[in-house]
Amino acid sequence: MKILYINSLYSPLIEGGAEISLKLIVEGMKSLGHEVAVLSLMPEEGLKKELVDGVTVYRAGLQNRYWPYSKAKKNKLSRLAWHYRDQSNEAMVEVVIEILLTEKPDIVSCHNLAGWSAAVWNPIHQAGIPIVQVLHDLYLLCPNSNMFKNEQTCENQCLSCKILRSNHAEKSTQVSAVVGISNSILQRFIHFGYFANASKNIIYNTRTISNPAPKSARRAGQSIRFGYLGTLSKVKGLDWMIEQFKKLDFEASLSIAGKGDPEYEKHLKEISSGANIEFVGYVNSTEFLAEIDVLIVPSLWEEPLGMVAIEALANHVPVIANKRGGLQETVKDGINGLYCFDSEPDSLGTTMRELYKNPELYNQFSQAARASVASILDADRLIKEYEVVLKEALRDPSTKKLE
Repeated sequence: MKILYINSLYSPLIEGGAEISLKLIVEGMKSLGHEVAVLSLMPEEGLKKELVDGVTVYRAGLQNRYWPYSKAKKNKLSRLAWHYRDQSNEAMVEVVIEILLTEKPDIVSCHNLAGWSAAVWNPIHQAGIPIVQVLHDLYLLCPNSNMFKNEQTCENQCLSCKILRSNHAEKSTQVSAVVGISNSILQRFIHFGYFANASKNIIYNTRTISNPAPKSARRAGQSIRFGYLGTLSKVKGLDWMIEQFKKLDFEASLSIAGKGDPEYEKHLKEISSGANIEFVGYVNSTEFLAEIDVLIVPSLWEEPLGMVAIEALANHVPVIANKRGGLQETVKDGINGLYCFDSEPDSLGTTMRELYKNPELYNQFSQAARASVASILDADRLIKEYEVVLKEALRDPSTKKLE
C-alpha cells in the first residue's frame, strides 16, 4: 500500500518524541515494502520536496501568523490569533489537496496536526481515502496540547478550548481508525465524543535502548541519588519535587537535567538554594540514568505516555511517578516503582523515603525494571501493529477510494 504521513515536523526538524516515533514508523513501513511519503511543515514559504534517509518528504511553508517552534515569545493576542486560524486553516488544506493529487496515496496517517489543523481531514475523506489519526498529545482537544491551566489539570475543556475546538469532535467522524499512544490518551478523546466512527487502537511508542549493566544492589543507609530528566516547566511538577526533596531527613542528592524558560529556571534554582540539588542542563540520557538511583516523574498534567519513564526502566532505574495519564501504564506501583499523588503532596516525600529506607524493595524494583517494559522496547512490535491498523482501515467497507 502507499501511505502518506502528515505531521507538523519531520526529521531533522525534531521538537519531541512524536517526531522520533514517526521517523521510526515511516522507515519501518518502508522496510516492509510499502511506499511511503511524508508531508510536514517548514518556516519558509513555498513547498519543497527532498529525500531524508530514502524517504520522500514534502515540506510546506506554514501559512499562519508566525512559526510556532521558534524561541521568540509572542503576546497573548498574537497567540490567540494564531490558534484561531489554526482551528481550520484552509490555506494548508490546499497544500494537502495538491499532495494527494501528486502522490495518490491509498491511506493517510495523520499525527500531530498543529499548523495543519483538523480541516485537513476534509479533502482526504472527500477523496475516499481512509484516515488513521495517531494521538501523541491533546492538541485536538486543547490548543496548548496539554489541558493544563492555572497550575492544574483541566478535567473539562475551558471556554477557549470549547470555542477553538467547537466542531472537532464532529470533524473526527471522518477518521477511519484512531491510535492512542496509551489507553489514557485514547480514553480522554472518547470521553469528549471524538472518533465516533473510528476503530480504536492502542500502540505504545518505543525507543531503541541498549541493555546496560544492572544497577549495583543498594545497602542500608547508603546515600541515594534521585534524578529528573525532561523539560523544565510548571506542568512537570518541579516545584513540588524540589519542595519535597528539601524536607528529606537522610543523605540524598537530586540532579535535574533539562532546560526550560530562563525565568522559570532561575526560580527553580532560587528555591533549591541550600539543598543538595544540581542543575545539569542538557545531558546524554543514558549517561544520566547511569548516575542516578531513582527517576522522579512528578508531572501534573496527563502525560500521554511518559517515554522518559520507559527509558529509565529500560536502564534498570526504578521510577517514582505521579499517578496520572499514560504513566500508569508503564510504571507499576510495587513492581518497578512507586506512585505519588499531587492531591497528597507529601506522598512524594514518602515514596522517596521508602526507597531509601528499604533497599530490598529498591533492589527488587531495579531487577524487574527492564523486563517490565521489554515488550514496549520491541520496534518490530510497533511496526507490525501499525501495519495491522492500516490494513484494517483499508479493508473497512465504509471507505472506498474514489477514482
